[in-house]
Amino acid sequence: MSRILVINPFPLDEEGVARRAAQGQHVELDPSTELVYRPVRVGSTSFMSHHDWLLADIGIYEAAVDAEKEGFDAVVIDTMSDSGMAALRSVLSIPVIGPGKASMLYALTLGNSFSVLAQWKPALPRYKKVIREYGLERQCASVRSFDIEPDFVNLTEGKEDTVFPRMLETAMRCVEEDGAEVICLGSTTMHLAAKYLAEHLPVPLINPGPFSYKLAETLLSLKLTHSRHAYPSPQVRKDELVHALVDAAV
Repeated sequence: MSRILVINPFPLDEEGVARRAAQGQHVELDPSTELVYRPVRVGSTSFMSHHDWLLADIGIYEAAVDAEKEGFDAVVIDTMSDSGMAALRSVLSIPVIGPGKASMLYALTLGNSFSVLAQWKPALPRYKKVIREYGLERQCASVRSFDIEPDFVNLTEGKEDTVFPRMLETAMRCVEEDGAEVICLGSTTMHLAAKYLAEHLPVPLINPGPFSYKLAETLLSLKLTHSRHAYPSPQVRKDELVHALVDAAV
């Protein structure tokens, strides 16, 4: 049996966590695999600025830093920003998956180029930052926004008739005008639209949340995890300090 901890990047209530957990319906996992969803205790209200990215790193790190001690076999970060991933890899030996890097790299096993479908224009700097840091500028055909303000709690629920066609129109522009051979959904909050888009697009679609669950399961079955040469351990861990900071904020 494998237990995978999925960290939601916002301080959600039970209903909000349940909406995120619905991603598990989009992938077939081993019956013995257990997904445990946990929201952060502190965080930003969006992912649109360096201020937000800092808070997301802290909140996600604090939520998962004890995952190995708690008996989890892997950690998945439920945001395409991969916030906290590098820091968690430096202190955990179990696999830590960020769907941003994972989905973009996997897209390149299915095609020669990919585009990222973003929700609105203020989010574009975040994607460009990640793509630049991962060295994928040449393979990224475009990052396009269908320009609807995201709802990180209710997701696209109840807005399917208006949002899904707009997402498809923008994704088709990525394919026809930019030359994208694969489309990556730009947020795990878009998972409700994945089936609709996959049925209407002429190219493969990567649904980052469910994909990252399957990748974590695959790494565990292959007994693989991140390289300690790439993510060296700290000389002195200060987990108590991080917990104390978050306790004070809460």
